[in-house]
Amino acid sequence: MNITYNEASQILNASIEKAKAMGIPVSLAVVDTGGHLVAFARLESAFGVVDFAIKKARTAVMFGVDSDVMGTIISGAEMHAYGMINSNEGLLTIAGGVVIKNKEGNIIGAIGSSGGTVDQDKEIASSGASIII
Repeated sequence: MNITYNEASQILNASIEKAKAMGIPVSLAVVDTGGHLVAFARLESAFGVVDFAIKKARTAVMFGVDSDVMGTIISGAEMHAYGMINSNEGLLTIAGGVVIKNKEGNIIGAIGSSGGTVDQDKEIASSGASIII
């Protein structure tokens, strides 16, 4: 099962509201289970982080774990880390990519947030991802 455009829009809007409440200008990307972009938003003053948001979301959905978890896995890979990070047109393994699960617990996509600190990005993305559950 894949995320629908309607679900992606709801998730995106919830994350936008969270980012605005925090005063953080972010770019937000929602992808389906294939890592394909479904919905995107760039808030005013969010420059230079478009690619980061997309890569965080793609990293999360491709590996089925939040992007920071994948970062922890890669950090222990030693000599294989370079190949892992550069696979799939490049990964971004810092916080801000969060898997989105449906009510049955199946991954249906992911959201990536970029523009704040890693903790802020994760909080913003998580707030959107949590509305589906």
